[in-house]
Amino acid sequence: MKANLWPLLAVVVLTLGLLVACGGQETAAPAVEEIDLTTLADSVDAATVNAVKDNPGVFLIDVREPDEYAAGHIPGITLIPMGEVAARLAELPRDKEIIVTCRTGNRSGQVADLLREQGFTNVHNMSGGIVAWEEAGYPVEQ
Repeated sequence: MKANLWPLLAVVVLTLGLLVACGGQETAAPAVEEIDLTTLADSVDAATVNAVKDNPGVFLIDVREPDEYAAGHIPGITLIPMGEVAARLAELPRDKEIIVTCRTGNRSGQVADLLREQGFTNVHNMSGGIVAWEEAGYPVEQ
């Protein structure tokens, strides 16, 4: 009697396999949720920046020196060298989330603190800077 169960078991396994395979093809992949900009932490990682960089509510600034920027930067980012930020505050939007980056996150962290001291409440430092961005495999412009 045990020998007669093998063909039945094989049919059940194959049927279940087909149902799972067919069901996977009919089910659409879940949509990736947009990140709520109001919930961004003071420090954000490269993956988060990549996810929000094209959002019209986000303004990215690179605070490195022009030669560092020219060697490679996040596409679409605005260059405002660290030494010029205080004199160029009027260029920064108060109605958008500002993400500041540099090479490793040190200078951008200092600039983020400066902006907060100047009354900006929508400032975020990109931890790891362009180094983390490149290590994650995200594109750079030169």
